[in-house]
Amino acid sequence: MILAIDTATRQAGVALVREDEVLVEYTWSAGLRHTQHTAPMIDQALRQAGVAPDDLEGVAVTRGPGSFTGLRIGLSLAKGFAAALGIPVVAIPTLDVCAFPHFYGETPVRAVLRAGRGRYAFATYRREAPDRWRPVGEPQLARLPQLVEDVQQPMRFVGELGAQEQAVLKERGGRWVRFVPPPFNVRRPSVLAFMALERFQRGEHDDVDTLAPFYLHIPEGAS
Repeated sequence: MILAIDTATRQAGVALVREDEVLVEYTWSAGLRHTQHTAPMIDQALRQAGVAPDDLEGVAVTRGPGSFTGLRIGLSLAKGFAAALGIPVVAIPTLDVCAFPHFYGETPVRAVLRAGRGRYAFATYRREAPDRWRPVGEPQLARLPQLVEDVQQPMRFVGELGAQEQAVLKERGGRWVRFVPPPFNVRRPSVLAFMALERFQRGEHDDVDTLAPFYLHIPEGAS
């Protein structure tokens, strides 16, 4: 059984997954209150599923990019479970979790997260084989209009993009810009769990002692 913890952004979530079954999944708007909400939601998920912490076989967590404080909280909780229970932990890039449900067809996917101060973190993914997609380069930071500057073919934009932001991209990117309906843009912790499960099944996991958040930038005054 896998516990998934996603506190990367203002939208947070936890899930419990066993093999191919989602036992419990919660998503909520955490705002800046990850500290108050996340541990109680994990406890509630365990009680809802009728399982104990000792039943967990692994922990999945988003590692960034995302909120400076949110990422630290999620990773601290994941490391705590891993150390206390002697189970492995797998950290998945946040943008990969955004993009994964949209790996279908031939249209490249660009996953986007708000990064504050009018900036957006994004990564682009292309299909390499019928069952394999790969990121193109590294995650980057950009202003909203820059997200479509290099788009010269149909591109599916997913992630944290509201109606006004989509309108700007559509105006600048024209016919190449594609969006998905709002319900499909919700980042789901069960997706994180299944992505981590693939790594667990290959015998892969991250080192608890060296695992650290991935930031595209460090807020002023943070350390």
